Amino acid sequence: MKKESAQSLSTLSEKFRRGELLNTHCPSREVLKRLTSRWSLLVLVALEEETLRFGELRRKIGGVSERMLAQTLRFMEEDGFVERRAWEVVPPHVEYCLSPLGQEVRAQITGLADWIEMNLHQIMVNRRGWAQDGKE
Repeated sequence: MKKESAQSLSTLSEKFRRGELLNTHCPSREVLKRLTSRWSLLVLVALEEETLRFGELRRKIGGVSERMLAQTLRFMEEDGFVERRAWEVVPPHVEYCLSPLGQEVRAQITGLADWIEMNLHQIMVNRRGWAQDGKE
């Protein structure tokens, strides 16, 4: 079984190297597009350790419109990254949390978020230098 698992990973790596993700017809492109949107990444970070209601999630993320958050959550639920729990009470009570698949991808995204935070100062210096050189 271990051999089979290693072989699967090898096959995935080989496909990536061959450019399957670069193929315009590859369905992974749509997943990549949805998953790497600004709002999807922020939802993954915001739901990292807690379950939140829609309004709580919107306040925690900040700057996202109600419409955009609803669309992002719908896509993330459709792809299996987020679980929506609706309680049949008045007024309606809906909560969002990461699914096991969402937890797995969040672990990958956390590395990117940490890298951005650790390098933010240098990136901002680079931007200021770019703007001062008139390269805008």
